[in-house]
Amino acid sequence: MDNKAESPDATNFTDIPALTNAKSSTDPAIEIGEVLAPSSPLGDRTVAVPSAAPEAATRQVARSAGIVGLAVTGSRVLGLIREQVFAYFFGASREYDAFLTAFRIPNLLRDLFAEGALSAAFVTTFSQYLTAKSEKEAWRLANLVLNGLGLVLIVITALGILFAPAIVDLIAPGFHQFPGKTELTIELTRIMFPFIILVAMAAVAMGILNARDRFGVPASASSFLNLGSIVGGLAFAYLIDPQFGPRAIVGMAIGTVIGGALQCLIQIPSLYGVGFRYRPLLSFTDAGVRKVMRLMGPAVIGAAAVQVNVFVNNYFASYLQNGAISWLNYAFRLMQFPIGVFGVAISMATLPSISRAATRSDMNQFRHTLASSLGLVFFLCVPSACGLIVLARPIIRLIYERGDFSTWDTQQTAAALAFYALGLAGYAAIKVLAPAFYALDDARTPMVISLISIGTNFALNWLLVRHYGFGHRGLALSTSCVATLNFAALFLLMRRKMGSIEGRRIGQSLMKIGLAAAIMSAACWWSLGVLATRWGGSGFVSAGVTALVPIAVGAMVFLLSCKLLNVNELETITEAIRERLRH
Repeated sequence: MDNKAESPDATNFTDIPALTNAKSSTDPAIEIGEVLAPSSPLGDRTVAVPSAAPEAATRQVARSAGIVGLAVTGSRVLGLIREQVFAYFFGASREYDAFLTAFRIPNLLRDLFAEGALSAAFVTTFSQYLTAKSEKEAWRLANLVLNGLGLVLIVITALGILFAPAIVDLIAPGFHQFPGKTELTIELTRIMFPFIILVAMAAVAMGILNARDRFGVPASASSFLNLGSIVGGLAFAYLIDPQFGPRAIVGMAIGTVIGGALQCLIQIPSLYGVGFRYRPLLSFTDAGVRKVMRLMGPAVIGAAAVQVNVFVNNYFASYLQNGAISWLNYAFRLMQFPIGVFGVAISMATLPSISRAATRSDMNQFRHTLASSLGLVFFLCVPSACGLIVLARPIIRLIYERGDFSTWDTQQTAAALAFYALGLAGYAAIKVLAPAFYALDDARTPMVISLISIGTNFALNWLLVRHYGFGHRGLALSTSCVATLNFAALFLLMRRKMGSIEGRRIGQSLMKIGLAAAIMSAACWWSLGVLATRWGGSGFVSAGVTALVPIAVGAMVFLLSCKLLNVNELETITEAIRERLRH
């Protein structure tokens, strides 16, 4: 399990710029010296931008996203190994349900601090300080935020440990119907709550390095989180329960905290390398700190709408059978791959670029980079979603089905994964869109959309789970619907704010990508059917053939289809890879 860019586990059920080299756009572009429309955040100011600037920024984001993508891929692989460890020793059980629920609160806070409100607000403000003020002022801001955040989180952690029983009763009231489940969840909650302090410090470090255009180390830090969680977790699990019985789950909780510490410590040398020096400064009235807090306040809701819905989902899931929460988590873990490797990577690489563009009032570059980023998200995530839907069962069988993870668990996890995948593209695109609002000094819009989505999620959960009896599948479907609606609302509002974000070009690319993905899905389905008749038996080799061969066939068919359909994003990725190999 890893964080989303780095979570130690995918405990959420909900938990991503098409970078194109084409200069033309079907939407009207801002010409040199043109007065921006009143709807623009820049009012009547003018822009003078060399025509090559947006393309240079696009290529830079593509290269940076590639670096982050490679680093996050390593983290995802280790996270998946961690998930396999849980599946082997605990399957879909009472103990793993308790572990996931216990991590719910620190995991939500991690999302807010590591990938959500703090990350977006701090990177935006820190980048603006570097551009408009001086490095000295920027480093002072970094120290103020680091110390203030640490103090606040120490208090929150103490309160969380003290009130753990009340927290568990609030988010998992249904656990009381299963003997010992509530008590175990409270114990694990108290052990893992300090994780948030460590991961938040790591988030500040990540923000500093990203703002200095250093992406590899912070993205790789999550690999150490997972490595520490696996090695430390198994070591303590053995010490506590050598037979790896129910009490071994306590050791895995300790391992999660160890992983958080490693994620923070691994970034310290790079911080000093870019010029950071720690200073014991503290002020909540500093102008920069107030700006971060002002952006962060509403952004806590805006950036984590889907994550806030985790609590609603957990509430409903706690009344379902033992294993339901585990099935949802195993399924969402596979969703984490395309979200982390593609969505988070693109978002992390895009935010500093669009923040600097907004500071310079260069809205032509801002618009082009954002539009291209969204196109690239669709290019990578739409086929990923189709592949996960068609090949859900063979993929889960290959990855998880061994030890205490049964064929029944595979079937139930595959059902959840298929419904989760429906919202993959929307979920990933939110990772790019929400921070774009913060770069424009607008945290209110994502907040309002998030409040609406939270209410929508509750209503859909009640309808699908309580009324229609869809069980855990209903929770996955509700998550996808909410993520898609959230993205659509943010996209339309950003278009209104900017006047244009090359929407027609994005739509045309999406249609081509959708057609290529449909052809790919048919190829995957056909190849799976052929292989199932010859390799449909039990065993690891059979599972590997029926999962990996259709994936390879689908990937080749999709790329060929995109080539024939002249999908611009394919050329962008190809060029980024060539440049990376040349350097």
